[in-house]
Amino acid sequence: MARIRIDLPERYLLTVELPVRITDLNYGAHLGNDALLALLHEARVQLLRHLGQPEFDPATGLGHIMADVAIEYKGEGFYGDTLRIQVGAADLGKYGFDVVYWVHNQDGREIARAKTGMLCFDYNTRKLRLLPDAYAARLRGETA
Repeated sequence: MARIRIDLPERYLLTVELPVRITDLNYGAHLGNDALLALLHEARVQLLRHLGQPEFDPATGLGHIMADVAIEYKGEGFYGDTLRIQVGAADLGKYGFDVVYWVHNQDGREIARAKTGMLCFDYNTRKLRLLPDAYAARLRGETA
């Protein structure tokens, strides 16, 4: 069976700490895959806000759309854990980029690696839009 492998970036743009809530557990009494994806979504929204680029701006209709997601599970998360999610960007292209996540618990144990492919999207026209140069520079960690 082919396995997913997430390459980690050299630089992270933000670290987000989020608790594992009781509602995040599955029947195995550990962090469920659906809950982890929701926590990654929160970390991504915080990253984009940190960069001054909302995931979706209702005033303009401009935002992002997720093209794909991949998660490489490394360990279990449990109720009461605080997840430390380091977030960075990779594979910047004409229309978008990958958000890469490295997830550890409060003891430093690796929980997961993940990536979401994000495309710049105009919800008014329902079409992709170009990744602005200034935004790409912030995603690379360059100061403007």
